[in-house]
Amino acid sequence: MPTSNVDVMILDTASLYYRSFYALPTSMTAPDGHPHNAIRGVLQTIERLRGIYQPRTLLCAWDTDWRPEWRVNLIPSYKTHRVEEESAAGDEEAEPDELGPQIGAIREILEAWGVPVVGVREFEADDVAGTLARAASDGGYSTVVVTGDRDFVQLVGREVRVVMTVKGGMDSWPLLDADAVVERFGVTPSQYLDVAILKGDPSDGLPGVPGIGEKTAVALISAFGTLEKVRQASATESVERPLTPRLARLVVENMKYLDAAERVAAIRRDVPIPHLQNIVSQPIPTAASHPQTWENLLAEWGVQRFAQGAVG
Repeated sequence: MPTSNVDVMILDTASLYYRSFYALPTSMTAPDGHPHNAIRGVLQTIERLRGIYQPRTLLCAWDTDWRPEWRVNLIPSYKTHRVEEESAAGDEEAEPDELGPQIGAIREILEAWGVPVVGVREFEADDVAGTLARAASDGGYSTVVVTGDRDFVQLVGREVRVVMTVKGGMDSWPLLDADAVVERFGVTPSQYLDVAILKGDPSDGLPGVPGIGEKTAVALISAFGTLEKVRQASATESVERPLTPRLARLVVENMKYLDAAERVAAIRRDVPIPHLQNIVSQPIPTAASHPQTWENLLAEWGVQRFAQGAVG
């Protein structure tokens, strides 16, 4: 992965702490014996990312509301499987017992450092990151968003690239610009959302159009350019390949779903974030903004040397 100076780096924080928790053993513990693997992993990841990309600004998008009611009202199945998993586990927090305390500590550590941790009620971290990326791009800042969520591909643009935390070490994490998105997914960043809507996304509870898989969705969007044009073509009496009468019928039968999915699956870029332009231009603190809290948290969780590497 080549070294690349960027102005703004935005972390999909939940993606990083879940990845760290499952990638590192819970035998990594704090002085009191509680696991600190997620905290350690997040700090080490930040250290590596800063070394590679040398960002001037670091922002952490926080999942204040991972299943907003307005999205559920549009598509009731939205992230239903995660709710079912919580219910089966009897855990309202939807996370392993060993992870929950670490999530709170990660936020406290980042805030004590002075890095903006941005979460907004009724919006997901995706929407927060999308709004931060738009503001940074509008300011002319080169921006990198770090996530394991493929939905973020739709944010890629002239000033915005996405680092995908795929399986394997950081050296294998692809940095996606517009050309890399086309090479990897067969469509442009602006078309990726249309493909996702057509084929569906089980991880988010989006059913998709029955009978249309990823290969067919890519073919349709590549041929017609946009989902709207696929819908228009499907409503005509004569269809052109790769659209077939069967596919056209499926699209027409699922128009209501498509209307809702376009709103549900699109990452919002208009989240009301106070002092937005100031946030995206804030330099990374070179030392902890709240030194005593910082030192106490690092000692409590036994992560002093990992934090110093991230901040230095």
